[in-house]
Amino acid sequence: MIEGPYFVLTVLGVLGTGLVAGVFCAFSTFVMRGLGALPPAQGVAAMQAVNVAAVRPAFMSVFLGSAVLCAVIAVVTFVLWPDAGTVELLAGSALYLIGSFGVTVVANVPRNEVLRRLDPGTPEAAAYWASYVRRWTAWNHVRTVASAAAALAYVLALT
Repeated sequence: MIEGPYFVLTVLGVLGTGLVAGVFCAFSTFVMRGLGALPPAQGVAAMQAVNVAAVRPAFMSVFLGSAVLCAVIAVVTFVLWPDAGTVELLAGSALYLIGSFGVTVVANVPRNEVLRRLDPGTPEAAAYWASYVRRWTAWNHVRTVASAAAALAYVLALT
């Protein structure tokens, strides 16, 4: 059984990855549907505002903090190689670091950057919006599943 500071790290890993999974799940299940139902100019403007709000400390501390925590858990697991939970701990870390943080960096953020540079009322923004909603949401589904699976893997490591 995992004990002491390692136990605390793992519990924090469950909480962090689970919280991020919840945020991503909200976007996948209703936020993006709601924004996608708006006229393109309104949807673009709303998502631009959401993207600005997302990079504030409240979310970023959980999102980036979970990435750091997952990296620490992976390193500690490699160093200590515990008798129980090793596979689950490494899987949880990989799922979050690749499937959540990595996908954010290579798939969602670049789309957000393109959207940020568009004037919401232009035909260019309207043309990009439909594709943006579809592709951004598809990658967000990946982030949701990866974050939730990471939390589950960490829970399994504790059992």
